[in-house]
Amino acid sequence: MSETTLPSTQARIFTVARQLFDQGGLEAVSMRRIAEKVGITPMAIYKHYPDKDALLNALMLDGFLAWETKVAAIDAKAPLAWLEAVDEAFLDFALEQPRRYEAAFLLKASAARRYPEDFLAGRSPVVTKVLAHIEEAKGQGLIRNVPAIDISMTYAALSQGLVSLYRAGRFTSEAEFRDAYSRSINHCRRSFLPEKQS
Repeated sequence: MSETTLPSTQARIFTVARQLFDQGGLEAVSMRRIAEKVGITPMAIYKHYPDKDALLNALMLDGFLAWETKVAAIDAKAPLAWLEAVDEAFLDFALEQPRRYEAAFLLKASAARRYPEDFLAGRSPVVTKVLAHIEEAKGQGLIRNVPAIDISMTYAALSQGLVSLYRAGRFTSEAEFRDAYSRSINHCRRSFLPEKQS
């Protein structure tokens, strides 16, 4: 392998940070351990990441990219079918890629998107799509006239809350959790249907 094809030092730092995060969560990510594995001094990391927060932001953005990729693969056309597919995709993402989920939704990173400004400004590709599909469903009379951002936040709070309970061991099995998740999301979905349909 020629020198020009070797990954940059910044890329190597990130790769090691992600490996450490995958193995042990945030507690496993230390500048000293990263430097040791990359083969540089801890101070050399700061040439590429000015502080640990910058590294956390990179991990968070990597998690969001994994989530956005999963959502981009949804091919449902009808707005309610698409929204249901997002709910299922979120569950699968949390269970199949737990560290990417954790990076995207649980890391206390300074670049994390803030409610509601960042979402209303379109800074979240997934939420932007969610809001558009909610508005489309509202336009077709399939969802009550509730602000789309409120509906989106309700789903996000419920989904993330249920995943947090599962991660804390509050369900006896994944199957039990999946069933509870599905029931809860369905109850939530029905609460936004027009009265004649609910």
